[in-house]
Amino acid sequence: MGEAMLKQEAIRQELDGLASKRRTRKSKADQESSEVLEELSALPLGQRKKALEAELSRVRYQERYRHALRSTFFSLVVVAAIAVLVATLWLPVLQVYGNSMNPTLEDGEILVSLHNGQYKVGDIIAFYYNNKVLIKRVIGNPGDWIDIDHEGNVKVNGEVLTEPYVMEKAYGDTDISLPYQVPEGRIFVMGDHRSTSVDSRKEAIGCIADEQIVGRLIYRIWPLKELGPLH
Repeated sequence: MGEAMLKQEAIRQELDGLASKRRTRKSKADQESSEVLEELSALPLGQRKKALEAELSRVRYQERYRHALRSTFFSLVVVAAIAVLVATLWLPVLQVYGNSMNPTLEDGEILVSLHNGQYKVGDIIAFYYNNKVLIKRVIGNPGDWIDIDHEGNVKVNGEVLTEPYVMEKAYGDTDISLPYQVPEGRIFVMGDHRSTSVDSRKEAIGCIADEQIVGRLIYRIWPLKELGPLH
C-alpha cells in the first residue's frame, strides 16, 4: 500500500507540474485539467490511481501532439521561406505575355529562369524594362558587331547567324545605325517573332545591362504538354 501511495503521489506531482505550466498560459485546456484533478480527488483510492494514470497519459499525449504540431509548423515556415528565397534570387518563375517570342514561346506559358550571370548567343533571357519583364533572345555580347539586312538576315562579327528558331525573318522595327557594336557590359537581344518584336533594334530599348537581367530561361513548366527544357 505504501509503494502504491508513493507512486500515486509521484503521478500527482507530475500532473500538478504540468497543470501549473499550462495555467501560466491561461488556456481552456488548463482549466479543464484542474477540474479533472478536483474530480479525481473525490474517487476511492483504487479508482483514483487508475484515473490519475489515465489522465497523465492523456496530458502527456497532448504535450507530445502540441510539440509535434509546433515543430511541423516551424519546418513548413522554414521550407516556405527557403522556397521563396530560391524562387526570388536563384530560380525566378515567369509567365510569358504577348507573342514577340513566337513560335518558341506562347502567351501564357510559365517558365523557370536561372540567374547565373553567364549568357551566350542563342540563350533566352528575361530582363526588366520600364517596370515590366521582357523576354528576348541573346544575339550579341559586349564588343560584337551586329548587322541586319532588309531581308532580316542577322550577322554577328561578319558571320551570318544560323537561327532555326525564327520562322520568318524580318528587318522589323529598327532605328539604330547598322552595323552596330554592342557596348561593354551590355547584351544585344531580339525576339524570335522578328516582324512584331520591339527589342535592341530600337533605340528606346537598346542593349541590356547586366543589372537588368532576371535570368536565363531554362525550363517550361506550363502547359504540362510542353513541359521540358528550352532551346
